[in-house]
Formats: sequence, C-alpha cells, structure tokens
Amino acid sequence: MGRLFGTDGIRGIAGEKLTCELAMEIGRAAAEVLSGLRRRPLFVIGKDTRMSSDMLECAIAAGLCSVGADVIFVGVVPTPAVAYLVGKYKADAGVMISASHNSAEFNGIKIFGGDGYKLADALEEQIEAIVLDDVPVRKPSVGTDLGKSSHAENAVLDYVNYLKTTVPNSLDGLHIAVDCANGSASATARKLFAELGAEAEILFDQPDGTNINDGCGSTHLEALKAYVVEHGLDAGIAFDGDADRCLCVDDKGREIDGDIIMAICAKDMKERGKLNHNTVVGTIMTNMGFMVFCEEEGLRFSATKVGDRYVLEEMLLEDYSFGGEQSGHLIFRDFATTGDGQLTAIQLLSMMARSKKKLSELGSIMEKYPQVMINVKVSPEGKIAFYTDPCVRAATERAKTELGKEGRIVIRVSGTEPLVRVMVEGRDLEKVQRVAEEAADAVRKSLA
Repeated sequence: MGRLFGTDGIRGIAGEKLTCELAMEIGRAAAEVLSGLRRRPLFVIGKDTRMSSDMLECAIAAGLCSVGADVIFVGVVPTPAVAYLVGKYKADAGVMISASHNSAEFNGIKIFGGDGYKLADALEEQIEAIVLDDVPVRKPSVGTDLGKSSHAENAVLDYVNYLKTTVPNSLDGLHIAVDCANGSASATARKLFAELGAEAEILFDQPDGTNINDGCGSTHLEALKAYVVEHGLDAGIAFDGDADRCLCVDDKGREIDGDIIMAICAKDMKERGKLNHNTVVGTIMTNMGFMVFCEEEGLRFSATKVGDRYVLEEMLLEDYSFGGEQSGHLIFRDFATTGDGQLTAIQLLSMMARSKKKLSELGSIMEKYPQVMINVKVSPEGKIAFYTDPCVRAATERAKTELGKEGRIVIRVSGTEPLVRVMVEGRDLEKVQRVAEEAADAVRKSLA
C-alpha cells in the first residue's frame, strides 16, 4: 500500500482525511502524471450517491481545470461505467468518487488510465510524490488556457447499452429482486434489467446522500433474502455502493457469494470454450471448497493477494479471461477492465435463462468449507507493526498446527479500513470458530 493509495484507491472520512484541498491537489497531480500527449488532457469524472461526492467532484475538477485539463462529468454511475466511458469518450483518464461498500461518512477516489484499467503502483506513487513531497509540476494555467467542463447527458444510456451486448440471450421469464444499496446502481439497474426482459423488483434505489449501504446492499443481505423468499422469486441480486461487486440470493433465500458465482460461471465458460487456459484466478481468501471444485472439474486455480487489482494483474500477465473475489468483485476480461457487479449479474442470469435451472441447483455446484472472518480494529501503529509482531506470528503458527491439512488461516491488514482481518476455514466449524477467536484475541492484545 502507498501513502495515499490503498488496495482500491484513496479512501477516508470525507472532510476529515479526504478534504476538498487534498482532492484538488490529487486532481492537479493526476493531470500531470496522466496527460498523455495532449496539450489539453481529458478526464471523465463519475461519482456515487454520498453527500460528500458533490464536494469532491467539484474539487477534483477544479484541480484538473486549474492546470489546463478538460473534464467530462458523467454524474452518478457505477465505478465500472467510468472505466468503460474513458474509452468510449476517448479520454486520457477517469476518476470515480466512491468509498464502495463503506458507510456514508467515508468517501474515496479511484483513478483509471486511458485504457480503462486501474493505475499501476508506479503511477500511483508518482501522484503521491507530487501531492506529498512537493515534486515540481507544470505551472497553473491562466486565462484561456484553463480547462473547461462539460456534462455527458447519455452516460448512463451508453453504459447500459454496452452491458446489454455482453449477453447472448434475453432474461425473459426470470422474476428477480435487485438491491441497489441506495448507491450507484440506483441510476442504472432499473433500465438494464427491464430492457433485458427480466421482471425485476428494484429495492433500495432511493438515495438521500446518507443511506448508501445502510442496512442494504451486498454487505447486508438480510432484507433481500426475506424478500426473495416471501415473494417466491427466482433470485435476488445485491450490489455495493458503487456497483462494482455483486452477491446473490437463490430461490431458497440462501447466499450465493463470489466464490460460488465464480464456480457457476467458470464451468459454463469452460463448456462454451470461453475460459482461457482452463484457468480461474482468485485470491488467498478464496474458499477451499472452490479449490476442490476446480480439481474435480479439471480447472486450474491461480491465487493472488487480496484485491481485484491483483486478480486483474495476474489475468493480464497470463492472458486469463476470468477471475474474482469472494466479496463479489468478478472480472470478465472479455467484456470489462475491472470488476462489474451488473455485468456479473446478467452473465449469471443469462446462464440461468439458458439452462432453465434454478439458482439453488446451480449453487450446489461446490461445497463451501465453513469459514469464519473476524475483523479486529487496530491503531495506525498496529497496522504497521502487524508485519513484524512476534505474538501475531506465534498465534498464526499455533493455528496452522491445530488446523493441519483440513484447514487454513489467513491474517492480513485491510487495504481500505483500520482493520486486521482474521480468516479461518476448515471442515470442522467448531474448531474453526475457536481457532479464529484465539487468533483474533492475539491480534487485539498486540495491535489495538
């Protein structure tokens, strides 16, 4: 992780860590680093529904325009829409203002290059150096050399129309519920699913600036589960605040997480000859049951560090076409340069429509090992000390010994929050729970 950038952009409490002054400086630095060959570089700026998004949008745009960059505002859109629209509008870069699944007081800044991909570490470090180390940059523009802004009136339509081209069949006959998390999907989901033919009940699509991810979305599936069962629906779809991740609920009200969605889609892609090198890319957090599934299906599994950027790096390096995370960040590289929740949803629903199978049947394709995740809040100093703390290291080794070959433990620092995440999984849930709690206690005592 860098000094400003985490695993998914820059993130913090708006107005506290993430101020308009900082946002303006990031805009200026991004223009310096990402200008390409144009005299007047062009940036696309999108945002989610948080109250602070307007402030940060204006500040970033001011920073860009102050050094001669032009700006296209695309309004409230999902993060993957910005990645797509950068190419569509032939821009040099894109900026998305969102804190993803975090609560409303947080916000964030994600930056995409002109190719639609998230920035490489080296480019993020250049931006950090300009902002934090006073590295010299171009002089501010004056008069007619200042940048100008415009609004893309058809941004949502352009994005939705593209998504529709990625599925080979309609979703006719499917009756679903869609939880928009009072976030970015509120601007796109109703149109997308209706035009693909699904009968969609749209939930949590009334953002007020403060209710994003509040008891809804992919991190709070309880309401969606109840709604699907009560109304006898085929499936429930849940997005996070910026709609770059997707989790589902089957017709029996059970959660279908990113690992299960990956298994369903990977098997289908293999059968259709669409899975490059017969390989799926996941992370160290991918459930052990998925690895067993891959062995049984003759698939190769490649694991990376946690973060969809690392999944994508591996996919690009080895020319793989599909990968993702348990949290619902799935990347279909034939269609997108980043994780896209709505793209994931329509790929899965398209398969349901083609196969005429219930999601509960498709979801039984793999057995999930019991998994316990405990998030331990730690101090800033604790996040740094984590890497060398002997007590945490000793607790990890004890856990590995006790779990043996029937389980595993992963302890890692969150890239977006002041947390250390303790994950334990194995066949014996009682043992998994106990080992996880013991390890979490060791982290808490040493690093909190």
